Amino acid sequence: MINVSELKEGIVIDHIEAGHGFKIYQELHLDQLEYPVVLLNNIPSHKMGKKDMLKIETDLDLDMDVLGLIDPNVTVNIVRNGELVEKISLTLPKEVDGIMTCKNPRCITQYENVGKIRFYLENEEERIYRCEYCDAYTTFIEKE
Repeated sequence: MINVSELKEGIVIDHIEAGHGFKIYQELHLDQLEYPVVLLNNIPSHKMGKKDMLKIETDLDLDMDVLGLIDPNVTVNIVRNGELVEKISLTLPKEVDGIMTCKNPRCITQYENVGKIRFYLENEEERIYRCEYCDAYTTFIEKE
């Protein structure tokens, strides 16, 4: 197994479903950081079989809604002076602003610039959200 050094300061995003690590990397725009970022793919895990993990060597304001939409089972660990100081378990966000787009071709958001669109969680099991403007149902689809 590859050995990645211990993080002294920063954030570890753990328990990412195998194959979703790069999606999170892209959606959080981690390529734009001037600090070290390590993406580990297909790490052996007792609970998950395999998992992905991100280590970010800086303090940054993460978009927890994006993380929760892509993989609501991730854990965000905050590290200071080499010690774990906070552990945050995520869930699907109850509402999201400006992340999703409505799929309804008749929705006003398709024709007019209405700014950030809010969606409300309607079905947690199927990860279905409802548009604030037309009440159409949609799911979050990551960019390929």
